[in-house]
Amino acid sequence: MAIFGFNNQSQAGYDSKRFWDGKFHNDTAFSLTNVNTLSRTLWRYITEPRIQASPALPVPLMNMTQEQLLADKSQGNAIYRLGHSSLLMALEGEFWLIDPVFSERASPVQWAGPKRFHPTPINIDQLPPIRGVILSHDHFDHLDRNSIEQLKDRVDYFVSPLGVGQHLRDWGVKVDRIHELDWWQSIAFGTIKLTATPAQHFSGRGMTDGNQTLWSSWVISTPNSNLFFSGDSGYFDGFKKIGEHLGPFDLTMMENGAYDRDWAKVHMTPEETMQAHLDLKGRALMPIHNGTFDLALHPWFEPFERLSALAQAQQIPLVTPIMGQKVRLDEPNKTHAWWQDQTAATIAELGGPLQP
Repeated sequence: MAIFGFNNQSQAGYDSKRFWDGKFHNDTAFSLTNVNTLSRTLWRYITEPRIQASPALPVPLMNMTQEQLLADKSQGNAIYRLGHSSLLMALEGEFWLIDPVFSERASPVQWAGPKRFHPTPINIDQLPPIRGVILSHDHFDHLDRNSIEQLKDRVDYFVSPLGVGQHLRDWGVKVDRIHELDWWQSIAFGTIKLTATPAQHFSGRGMTDGNQTLWSSWVISTPNSNLFFSGDSGYFDGFKKIGEHLGPFDLTMMENGAYDRDWAKVHMTPEETMQAHLDLKGRALMPIHNGTFDLALHPWFEPFERLSALAQAQQIPLVTPIMGQKVRLDEPNKTHAWWQDQTAATIAELGGPLQP
């Protein structure tokens, strides 16, 4: 294992140019929320009519087994979507998880909060040996305490942005298994190299810990695949910089869902997702951050529908696997627009394809 860069933490804070006054900061400053915005958003959730906030029919699922996965890994690099932004990757004969959330709700409690549309296609106790877990930031729909506590003794390494490691230590993960990186730092595990790259977002799990940990996107490089995982981010010029320095990418796994005008700086519309993919010099695009939790006011299927239309117009290969379906990375297999099976009637009622 080799680490490139620095990630030292001093008593005064983190040795990072984006950390000051006890908080991490985006490269471009902006106002995230204020009392008026929060009040307006809450009022909209109470008063605005919803169109299919959740699927009317069961989300299609391909159940996975440990035996199947172990057999698959000898057939080349692959990705399996588990739901929302959670992914299982088979890379160079090893398995890696990204932002694993196996709990029923993306919430600090399991009796309230956004509930899953579908079960995970595999349970934690059925997973094959996991080489490492990659984390993008500490929000509940990406960092799930219950999942980490179940994984902590089954995983060799946890790789996260600066500060997120404290959550892991608090939850019982051994210190020598945790690696925290600043943006543009890299760490290598054999032939797999992980680079923390910029994102435009925020962090915090409560009312008083805002931006005390860093958020990031990730570049995942192997001898056979160059991948990009967006984590959560608004659209910004960082995508172009990442593409110039570390692209092109065989596959980009891009946030596409939970956007809204009230938080436009920290989540992308489908149109911005497509532009970010082009900035990154991506080939195929897999939309994530959708299809599992109701986290915004748009219909649950809208992100898929809008991005699909954009991909067709620009002839970009769009990879939309059923949860649990294997996606080969050497030549991503054709996937089905599965959400349209459930939403054709609703789209017709709206008068055709959804518009921004």
